[in-house]
Amino acid sequence: MVENSLKNREFESTNFIIFLWRWKFTLIIITLAAAILAAIFSGPAFIEPKYKANVIMFPSSTNSVSKSLLAENTANAEDIMEFGEEEQAEQMLQILNSNPIRSRVIEKFNLMEHYDIDPDAQYKMTQLYNTYDDNISFKRTEYMAVEISVLDTDPEMSAKIANYISGLYDSVKTEMQRQRAYQAYKMVENEYHELKEEVQTMEDSLSVLRQMGIHDYESQAERINEELAKQLAKGNQRAVERLNEKLELLAEYGGAYVSIRDALEYEKKQLSKIKAKYEEAKMDAESDLPHKFIVEEAYAPERKAYPIRWLIVVVSALGAFILTLMTIIISQNISSIIRKNKEA
Repeated sequence: MVENSLKNREFESTNFIIFLWRWKFTLIIITLAAAILAAIFSGPAFIEPKYKANVIMFPSSTNSVSKSLLAENTANAEDIMEFGEEEQAEQMLQILNSNPIRSRVIEKFNLMEHYDIDPDAQYKMTQLYNTYDDNISFKRTEYMAVEISVLDTDPEMSAKIANYISGLYDSVKTEMQRQRAYQAYKMVENEYHELKEEVQTMEDSLSVLRQMGIHDYESQAERINEELAKQLAKGNQRAVERLNEKLELLAEYGGAYVSIRDALEYEKKQLSKIKAKYEEAKMDAESDLPHKFIVEEAYAPERKAYPIRWLIVVVSALGAFILTLMTIIISQNISSIIRKNKEA
């Protein structure tokens, strides 16, 4: 049974080879014709060649400059020179694909005219955006970098657009972050100045009390009481009256002095913390640090990237060969069925 099956397969293979040999001239002629036509119609006379320029860059690992430069705990501080990972690469791709970048690129290089799109067309923006997406693409590499690819009929233009987009990424991301950072900065700034004024008011109040002779309530009260006891023992009435006046002054304003002094100590600690936050927020709001590391800038390519002529020729020839072969097989089967029906 197995031997019969193997013999049938060999027979079928032999028949197929004989079949191909029988129709060899038809297959060869059509395949060659398809290859020649593909070579002709994929030439610059029919398809305008395009050149590809690439920029490769890594995102930075941190979005906050203050966390890297002003962190109190250096062990937990973010490294400002560290490359970003998958999350930062995905964020970079999202920003590169955003409308603010696309709109600025279109405006900067007048792509409506460059892509020969009719400004009076009904769906001109749809055509423009589709052409933009066909020619400009972004992808993440296997090493977590991001690659900007720009196809254009002008090699110089493709490099200019790619480099412009890489530079535009910093400004767009900075604008996005600065809006939020500036609001946070203003909130902290108001809190800082209010607390600073409150601390200054307390210090002025203490200065007034010191001018009245209250410098340290606890130690002063202790010393005056000790001196009062001595003067009473000596019977020095004038000294006793003078010391009693000081004790009355301490009794009247000592409580206020202690309250303001303790509150001032607490508020100064709070002011120190707020000042640190204020400096961090100010740095984040005013910083203009790049958010990327450029590995490779774009340059004007010398060789075209589209169309790939040899690939078009190979695919066309192979497709013509398979299509011709299938057509011959189907036509032969149909002829065989018709002939059998006539004989029956």
